Amino acid sequence: MSLLVTRGLTKAFGANVAVNHVDFTVRPGEMLGLIGSNGAGKTTLVNLISGLLRADAGAILFEDRDVTRQSVNERIRAGIARSFQIVNLFDHLTAFDNVALTIFSRDGKTRRLTTLAGRDSAVADEAVDVLCQFGLEGKARVTAGGLAQGERKLLDVAVAYALRPRLLFLDEPTSGVSTREKAPIMDVVSAIVRSGRITAVVIEHDMDVIFTYSDRIVAMHQGTILADGTPDEIRRDAAVTANLLGAEVGR
Repeated sequence: MSLLVTRGLTKAFGANVAVNHVDFTVRPGEMLGLIGSNGAGKTTLVNLISGLLRADAGAILFEDRDVTRQSVNERIRAGIARSFQIVNLFDHLTAFDNVALTIFSRDGKTRRLTTLAGRDSAVADEAVDVLCQFGLEGKARVTAGGLAQGERKLLDVAVAYALRPRLLFLDEPTSGVSTREKAPIMDVVSAIVRSGRITAVVIEHDMDVIFTYSDRIVAMHQGTILADGTPDEIRRDAAVTANLLGAEVGR
């Protein structure tokens, strides 16, 4: 059974075919690593699935429903969300308020955003619970702009998680943080995925992260799927070794 399937997904920018008839699947409950060199097409693929770009051809099925022509907001409501490589937070608001405002928006309470989120006990309780899951309960009253980079990365994922997605795309969740911070960040994300609460696709240039935490890895090259397999299978894949591994892998 697949949670998400793309069939013949294609996107070109002029003469450059960034995604070329890609068949891509995500299975429920897995942490899938998506890798590829610069220009491989992985960011374009994620932008197509999340609705930031429109496909030139092909189809996107989520839980067996065609979402190819749905808007970003419609896909979020369907259960697809994403975090970004460049953290997208309200820096002047606290960690608690960033999560709470996401919950307000998710539940259609946008007319009440001018009131304090803390006055809605259900929203407040859920926001605290999300922060606890990400180990940020002690930072609830700290402004997002005052958090360390690793904490900001976790908060960015927590905000996306607060949308209650069934499928979450994580765009380089460890970029810009020190080596010692990477494992704690990924341990938290992995624990949430392993709990069965969410399915994740991780787009990451750090191969140590990818091979340590992924159940399955999909490698892209020149707009197509180069390989798809377990970490051990990908390590042994001659085409992946020749084109990707041993070189810096980016967006």
